[in-house]
Amino acid sequence: MKLPSQQPTDAPEEDILGTGRVRLPRPMVEHPLRQVGQRLALAFLVLAITVAIVVIDRDGYKDNIDGSVSFLDAAYYATVTLSTTGYGDIVPASDGARLVNILVVTPLRVLFLIILVGTTLEVLAERTREEWRQKRWRSTLRDHTVVVGFGTKGRSALATLMATGLKKEQVVVVDPSSKVIDVVNADGLTGVVGDGTRSDVLLRAEAQRARQIIIATQRDDTAVLVTLTARQLNKGAKIVAAVREEENSPLLRQSGADAVITSASAAGRLLGLSVLSPSAGAVLEDLIHQGSGLDLVERPVTKAEAGQDVRATSDLVVSVLRGHRLIGYDDPEASPLQLTDRVITIVRRARGAVRATAKPSSWNGAANGPGRE
Repeated sequence: MKLPSQQPTDAPEEDILGTGRVRLPRPMVEHPLRQVGQRLALAFLVLAITVAIVVIDRDGYKDNIDGSVSFLDAAYYATVTLSTTGYGDIVPASDGARLVNILVVTPLRVLFLIILVGTTLEVLAERTREEWRQKRWRSTLRDHTVVVGFGTKGRSALATLMATGLKKEQVVVVDPSSKVIDVVNADGLTGVVGDGTRSDVLLRAEAQRARQIIIATQRDDTAVLVTLTARQLNKGAKIVAAVREEENSPLLRQSGADAVITSASAAGRLLGLSVLSPSAGAVLEDLIHQGSGLDLVERPVTKAEAGQDVRATSDLVVSVLRGHRLIGYDDPEASPLQLTDRVITIVRRARGAVRATAKPSSWNGAANGPGRE
């Protein structure tokens, strides 16, 4: 396979401009119109309080036009005072009125101005909050899962992991499309807009501290570059990659992938098996759909099982993982089981459990068009 001289990306131009941005899922916020209404209501409340203060102490104020202060004059004085216009035609004359202006009206003026420029302050506050959220997120993120590419393969892989208990807070999705990341954020996941072949993008996803990295890009050459970059950043992470062509699988393993799944060949084998035996195809489909029915599970050998024959376990063991060697259940070397072994078993989940394929509806169409795997 010939690798391109430049780092590949299928992102549109507007997405490339936002490369590397971390987007944390946002908490539920009120509708903008409701926020504006609340600010206006608070502004009118401050104005009403100021008018009431002036009306109550109207004798302490002097109108340079006619000498007396009416209710309209009080409303007029409160408005021009809170807005810092201050024409000077109505002024506090008594000591009490001036003291009230210092202790009450002036703080109300400041509050009124804050409300009027609330939009600007909200933007500044939002930036500060976002920076604080990202710092806290980075300081607490450890042993998480990074998914590079959020097409059909990436979504299905993540849905399977979440069906086994993976929390949304422990997932970071990397994709070059900002629209895909918007969908990711809407479902409560953290996303990074950018090309996964770039080390700075993977660093923003904290790939150097990830426990496992799933590479589900559209192109095989992209998958190779992402695998090389990810393995360079993280020597101990489990890296699982998907490729379209089986001939590229060895190259992915040489690049540092612990496991390589050939999507086209796997789908073809399942199709062929279903032709030969629809029932066998249905069982295999059930096995790879984590969450209910029959599930393939890898677990450690218990103390009670250590020293026993493979067939004596309570679960149906299909393989034994001893060190880095995978031993079939019918291999004489599989028995007796050792305490350091891990076994791959077939177990039955409760019927009420949620299937991994029942992923959030917001993921449907997250690829934003056909052709994204």
